[in-house]
Amino acid sequence: MSTVGTLLNTKGNHVWHAHPEQSVLDAITLMEEKGVGALAVVKDDRLVGIFSERDYARQVILKGRTSKDTLVKDIMTRQVLVTHSEQSTNDCMALMTEKKIRHLPVMHGDKLVGMISLGDVVKEIIRGHEIKIQELENYISWEENY
Repeated sequence: MSTVGTLLNTKGNHVWHAHPEQSVLDAITLMEEKGVGALAVVKDDRLVGIFSERDYARQVILKGRTSKDTLVKDIMTRQVLVTHSEQSTNDCMALMTEKKIRHLPVMHGDKLVGMISLGDVVKEIIRGHEIKIQELENYISWEENY
């Protein structure tokens, strides 16, 4: 069974983040530059929230605010669900589906060590299935030759 740690080893564990006092415009610009849909919000090396495209759409656009004048802390999600390296990708998929979220920060104790997306989890689960299929095909082939 694949774990979040395995996924991070494949994907990498760099985390793009915003500061709570940063403008939403700067955060959205970083998200566009890095091709990500969410940023961890970090203050004093501690995870204090998450800022996503969904937060932007619902808290800025729909409320008539401006990206330039709104701070990340004013619209970020403060109660963040997290995961850890030992958790299975299947458990993450279930959690993300149940809670209707697309991103999970990965923690090791109090330290933020990665960020995974629903797409990352799906790819890892598919990769695990492909490996199992290859192993079964190899076993069948070996059985047929002996």
